[in-house]
This record gives sequence, C-alpha cells and structure tokens, in this order.
Amino acid sequence: MTKMRTIELNSAELNRPCAIDLFSGCGGLTLGLKQAGFRVLSAVEIDSAAVRTYEANHKDVIVKHLDIRDLSPDKLRSQLGLRRGQLDLLAGCPPCQGFSTLRTRNGANRNHDPRNGLIHEMLRFAAAFRPKAIMMENVPRLAQHKPFRDFCEGLRQLGYQFEYEIKDAARYGVPQRRQRLILLASRNIDLQFAAEVPRTRTVRDAIGQMPEPGKGDDCLHNIPERRAKKVLQLIRAIPKDGGSRGDLPRRRQLDCHKNSNGFSDVYGRMAWDAVSPTITSGCSNPSKGRFLHPEQDRAITMREAALLQGFPQHYVFDLAAGKEAIALMIGNALPPEFIRRHALEIRRALLQSKPRRS
Repeated sequence: MTKMRTIELNSAELNRPCAIDLFSGCGGLTLGLKQAGFRVLSAVEIDSAAVRTYEANHKDVIVKHLDIRDLSPDKLRSQLGLRRGQLDLLAGCPPCQGFSTLRTRNGANRNHDPRNGLIHEMLRFAAAFRPKAIMMENVPRLAQHKPFRDFCEGLRQLGYQFEYEIKDAARYGVPQRRQRLILLASRNIDLQFAAEVPRTRTVRDAIGQMPEPGKGDDCLHNIPERRAKKVLQLIRAIPKDGGSRGDLPRRRQLDCHKNSNGFSDVYGRMAWDAVSPTITSGCSNPSKGRFLHPEQDRAITMREAALLQGFPQHYVFDLAAGKEAIALMIGNALPPEFIRRHALEIRRALLQSKPRRS
C-alpha cells in the first residue's frame, strides 16, 4: 500500500524535462537522470531496503513501493497530473538476473526465472504514458531472448523507433568494466547514444584516497568483515595490485580451487591503475570474484563498492538491511555516470525537437 505525496515545485523545476524510473532499486538510474537535468517525478520498486535507501536520497520523488504488476499506469499518470504524451522520458531496468550469464552458466542452461517477463511492464507503461522517449538498460544476453524481441515489436506497434547497443560502462566514465545493453526509443525525435570518453577512470581514481576501514566516520565503509583463519592466510598471500590465486603455488591454494578451471577471478585483487571488474551482488565476498582490495588484506568495503559503481561518497544506504542486502543493492544498481551521459543526449534531443506533423 502506497500513499501519494504532494511535491511543491518552483517554476525552474517545472521547466525541466520530466521522467519516471521503473524498477528503481536504490536509485542509481534516478541519480544519473537528475545529474543530467531531468526532474524525476516517480519511481517504482518492490524491495523494502531499496525503497528506504532510495527515499533517503531522493526525498523529492514520489516512490511507489509495490509490485509493478499491481500498479495501474493510467492511475499513476492521473495522480502525477500528466496527459498522455506529456512525459518526457520513461526509463527503467527490469530485473535481469534471469538473463545473466552467471544464472545460466554462460548460457548452457535455460532459465525460467519468473522475473523474465517484467520487461513487458515497461511496454505497458509506455502504452499508457506514450512518453516522448524511452530508455531501457539491461544485461547483454537479454537481446537473445524472446521477451526482448516481443518488447521491441510492441514498441513498433506503438509507433516508436528504437536502437539498442551493447556498451561498456568503463568507456563512459565509470571506473568499472560493465557490459550493458541500452535501448533508446522515441516517436518523433532523433536520439543518439553518448560519445565514449577518451580516458577511463581507474580503481585508484575511485577509491585510492579512502582511509582504512575503521579510521573514519563513514559507517558504510566501516562495516566489519570476518574471515576464517585459512581464508585470511590465503588473502594475505595473494600478490598486491592485481594478483590472483592462480599466482600461488598449488600447496597454498584452497582444496576447492585445485580442481577447478573456472571462475579464475575469485580471490583476486583489483589493480590500482585499471578499471575494476563488474561490481556484482557478491562484491562483499572474495569467493565471488576479483573483489580484494589492491593492497590491504580484505575485500573492498561497501562504500568502495558504491564508489566503483559511481555513487557519490555522501550517498546513504540502509545499514539496518545488513551487509548482504547492501551488496545486492549496489551490485544491482545502474552506474549513475553511465546513465547521466546518455540522459544528457536524450535531454539535448528533447530540447531541440519540434513536434512533427502526422
């Protein structure tokens, strides 16, 4: 059950292009849209911890805390005081776990995750709002599945032209290697993807100035970690600045690693002068990927993970949710800088466009 809040806006805010964020999570997409000059009117999210985090950082946005399948887009449009066609941008990232390579063992298994159908909810909202532009972001493998093809056909039937590409967030100012599918659609404006940046941001750029955990007043950075003695000995043995468990002699490796040829990044260190690996929901656990600090004998902290994802250091996360829930929020978030750059191009096109005669 959600209650409608009234947000008072000044004239400058009213003149900014407006957007709605579907499947908002903890607010990465919303933050990127705001940084690009959009006014985010409303967000929809089902997870309670993500909603608390979102509301702590975006008090000016009306959040619908429910299953999006239970929300009437026509009712929301009426509550927001929008006519059909008046919304500038409908943006969202439907849950993508059902299409990820990790969930399907690099495509070897079929995945029947019930969340796979949630992409159709974006189409339902597009039909009700008829926004001027649509931006949808997801994992690259989504393009190989029928729900995506159905979504594209639905956009065509609504009169939208669209284009999608696979982009690496590291080429857009995010200090992280992250391949993502991004789709842009519109009915009467020419949308362009943002240009790549000439220089990538590195792990050092993002977290090089962070104090050791426990030596500052950032509660997110200071969440403690506990490791078994054997695991801690392994971590201490991993070479600094990009080292891997594969660098160790066989006798120093864990038994579970000796006969495994896959997931070579686990218990690996990040390298200072490279981008980080993809920040996933397992970013707090070195057994889930290359999530060890470049120098210190520990996994990256939740604040460091958030910084590598592109959140500012003042971004608030719901500490009461616990470390695993925070890692899930951060790993599932959209990098704000990646969104900002593409949203700037959408905003530019919206401001320059003139209605076409039908």
